[in-house]
Amino acid sequence: QVVIEKGAVLRAQELGLLTGLGIQSIPVFRRPRVAILSTGDELVSPGETPGAGQVRDINSVTMAALSRRAGARVFNLGLVRDDFEVLRNKTTEGLDLADMLLVSGGSSVGARDFTLPVFRSLPDSEILVHGVSISPGKPTILARTGAKSVWGIPGHVASAIVVFIVFIRPMLNVLSGRCSSGEAPFSRIPARLSRNLASAQGRDDFIRVRLEREADGWVAIPVLGKSGLISTLVEADGLVRIDRNTEGLCAGDDVQVLNLRY
Repeated sequence: QVVIEKGAVLRAQELGLLTGLGIQSIPVFRRPRVAILSTGDELVSPGETPGAGQVRDINSVTMAALSRRAGARVFNLGLVRDDFEVLRNKTTEGLDLADMLLVSGGSSVGARDFTLPVFRSLPDSEILVHGVSISPGKPTILARTGAKSVWGIPGHVASAIVVFIVFIRPMLNVLSGRCSSGEAPFSRIPARLSRNLASAQGRDDFIRVRLEREADGWVAIPVLGKSGLISTLVEADGLVRIDRNTEGLCAGDDVQVLNLRY
């Protein structure tokens, strides 16, 4: 009888079972290694006081926390200004350390957005995706260099978090050897929508909601605010996806809430 399937996470229970069978070592997948780099002349480290036109680097902290939650080892490469050569050198350093590189900022098409040119300049590189049909998170880049993946993620922290949950976490699941490439531990909670929600066709919208318990089940109440605000993610219990082929959802519709309270 097979007692533990390939791809299972070894919890205390699995380790106890193996010990009971006298098995002291088994082959496992190595923990993925993720390097994280933030770019932008406007960024200062979290411990500094921002000046005019500056903001603290939030993404290095949130991406590291999400990566560790996915079971990865994290290498924080710090901040890089908007300079092609400096960014390329740091990118090369990150790829020497890790299986996956996350570059925050510089993924749009402005004059000082160097992430895409740097990715193109890497050896044996290929741009797989530039721009995804989701909101928030449209200016996302996925490239490969050799067998390693490099991501250009939005500078707005809320967009970056959604991109991580929707795209990067499933890839880390695969690298970790999990049987499913899905969003675990982001479970889904069935709920009923409290109000109408409009949506533009042609993109998947991920709407922040909070959950309230009523006699007949959970009610998903949209948390309104600008998509780049992290404060609305703090208030939210989960995300509701509106499909790109619909113009919105109606009050009372049954929805699946991607649980963020884990």
